[in-house]
Amino acid sequence: MAKTRKDSKGRVFRKGEGYRTQDNRYIYRYTDPRGLRRTIYARTLEELRQKEDELKRDQLDGIDSHVKNVMTVNEAFDRYLFLKTSLRRTTRANYEMMYNKHVREGFGKRNVGDIKFSDVLMFYKMLVEEDGIAPVTVGTIHCCLRPTFEMCVRDEIIRKNPTDGVLREISNDIGKNKGVRHALELNDQVAFIDYIKGHPVYDHWHPIFTILLGTGLRCGEFIGLRWKDIDLDERIIDVNHALVRVKPTKGEKAKRLGVSLPKTDSGIRIVPMMDDVCEAFKRIYEEQLVTGFNETVIEGMSGFIFKNANGDVLCEQNINAAIRRIVESYNMDEMGKALKQRREPHLLPRFSCHQLRHTFCTRFCENESNLKVIQDVMGHKNIKTTMNVYAEATNDKKKEAMQKLSAAWKEFKVES
Repeated sequence: MAKTRKDSKGRVFRKGEGYRTQDNRYIYRYTDPRGLRRTIYARTLEELRQKEDELKRDQLDGIDSHVKNVMTVNEAFDRYLFLKTSLRRTTRANYEMMYNKHVREGFGKRNVGDIKFSDVLMFYKMLVEEDGIAPVTVGTIHCCLRPTFEMCVRDEIIRKNPTDGVLREISNDIGKNKGVRHALELNDQVAFIDYIKGHPVYDHWHPIFTILLGTGLRCGEFIGLRWKDIDLDERIIDVNHALVRVKPTKGEKAKRLGVSLPKTDSGIRIVPMMDDVCEAFKRIYEEQLVTGFNETVIEGMSGFIFKNANGDVLCEQNINAAIRRIVESYNMDEMGKALKQRREPHLLPRFSCHQLRHTFCTRFCENESNLKVIQDVMGHKNIKTTMNVYAEATNDKKKEAMQKLSAAWKEFKVES
């Protein structure tokens, strides 16, 4: 008769259990579905048996316990991205950038099987409250993690998706509007454009910012415009592609620009030109008749409208750097003028290229009530995006209307 095996406290070991004196740990050995021998460890017998029970539950549900305890979030995300061939280049590049910047070196190194709902919630809260990350950026990170864990659920590596419901929870905690990119105020927009118009250094940027503020194009759509995409007679812009940074291929040292479809199917659209926008395109064309046209070829595509000082296509970094220089120059000049005139200076806030799109949308919403028209021009996939901007814009208009009503209120009271 086989001798009953016990630990130092006299507790009987189950089949597969044991104790290692060299490191004072309890062990459980088993064979996985592929026939490979595996071992789990614990400091106490109680902890070991909890792990055994979880392992048995996983085995009954077809969950691969070994993989879930060794596969990292990084490995799962890389697999998801490799297999998700339907992602557009703009979306893929954005996902990679956000994930590498905020997830890969910390949260991404954890095992997928160790992640619980509260872990994801805590991670998102830390991004917002400690790292100062905007909630809209957390939303992009969530778009990376949720399908990654969903793939693990479908592969039977984990039982539940730990990201389910997290974004809703954190939205309730931090407020939906915190960190939203706000549009420029109308007086800031006018001050910015008036400053560069005719400026000895910045005037060449005037048509570029006139077009950005007058069309609401995404930056990638804007820098990808070709002369064949615009019709100055009909005054329309055919938005059918975008330029985006793509990963370097073998032999390339850095990321390069590639051609992609717009961010969404709704992004493929026709945008009518306002008078100022049409004049800006005409000015650029006339100047390039003298200075030369852009000869850059990107993945077989050529004839791009905009070019930098080197004759290459513009990129978002070029535009944002120009905005920073112009704002700094304007603010310095304005402070000098205000000091001489003994008044408070009207300083421009910091803003980015993307906020010019939001600014256009806000001005559009202030002057147009048909949400479908606004959605089509902006290329918003979801009408909710349009409605959010519309609500913000019309709230300001309501305050303005109330102030006018307040000014006339005494007259109403007299007449009554």
